[in-house]
Amino acid sequence: MKIRIELDDSLQEQEIIIRAPELTPEISQLQKLIGDATKATKSLEFYKGDTRVYISLDEVLFFETDEKGISAHTRTDSYEIRYKLYELEQMLPSAFMRVSKSTILNIREIFTIDRSLYSSSIVSFRDTHKQVFVSRHYYKTLTERLESKS
Repeated sequence: MKIRIELDDSLQEQEIIIRAPELTPEISQLQKLIGDATKATKSLEFYKGDTRVYISLDEVLFFETDEKGISAHTRTDSYEIRYKLYELEQMLPSAFMRVSKSTILNIREIFTIDRSLYSSSIVSFRDTHKQVFVSRHYYKTLTERLESKS
């Protein structure tokens, strides 16, 4: 594979072009990595009361809706975020996925999944008491993503 970078100061926006005879799994993976890198550079604004807080997305275990709005949870704290879940789904890197109607989680931070055949499964995270429910609808997709991550 050849990699070539062309600099053009007349461009208004950066552009990445991949030329190939066919779409291969490697090219699809490369496209995903570039997309994730682009999304990861976007900064989200987190709030604790009236204070704006800057934390890395890597610290976020999950995003969850409640009666007050959307909260971003880390191991030790939670923060307000002023986006809708569907907006977050589009903005977040592929390490995040929706696991229920009200939750998006960081699959890199999963420690255990307690599966229930009749109701939601429970995801636990390392070094915290926090847990989230995974609906039966999302369970198979989650486990497939975790297996492909290995």
